[in-house]
Amino acid sequence: MKFIRLAIVMILLFGLGYPVVMTGIAQALFPHQANGSIIYNDKKQAVGSELIGQLFQDPKYFHGRISSIHYDAAASGTPNYAPSNKEMIQRTEKAAEEWLKKNPGKTKEEVPLDLITNSGSGLDPHISPAAAFFQVPSVAKATGLSEEELNNLVKKHIEGRMLGIFGEPRVNVLKLNMELQKMIQGKS
Repeated sequence: MKFIRLAIVMILLFGLGYPVVMTGIAQALFPHQANGSIIYNDKKQAVGSELIGQLFQDPKYFHGRISSIHYDAAASGTPNYAPSNKEMIQRTEKAAEEWLKKNPGKTKEEVPLDLITNSGSGLDPHISPAAAFFQVPSVAKATGLSEEELNNLVKKHIEGRMLGIFGEPRVNVLKLNMELQKMIQGKS
């Protein structure tokens, strides 16, 4: 009987009480993050999350990393292939060839690795600054904006290392494309 009472107390305390308290603290201190880091457009419509990448196929937009799970957060994770895996080699070769078709005059060695490989989760919303700058000529051609304008846009969206030491500089593709869309509309 003692164990049943203890189990009920523990269920109430840690199964209900603890989650309610932690949710309340998160909502009070970090409401944006606690609610999914949602990004809204000027019309206050949700367009995505800062934390989950999206597929951009239109040539007038910057493209993110490859996602073998199609950016489905419920299926987070990607195949953990070794660099010698034949399927991975074929996939990266194909991706590099596609980038070279879109960017004539570039060589395979110039294609940034993050444009032809998955992130560990398959959900990464960021690309390296090099990957964003690599796409500037093709985006300029598709949009009619100058390369200078697009280079400045990319520079504006480079996020530094967390706390100045963790991670690498990166560009959030959704945020970059949202501002690019405003520039395109302003030009029309």
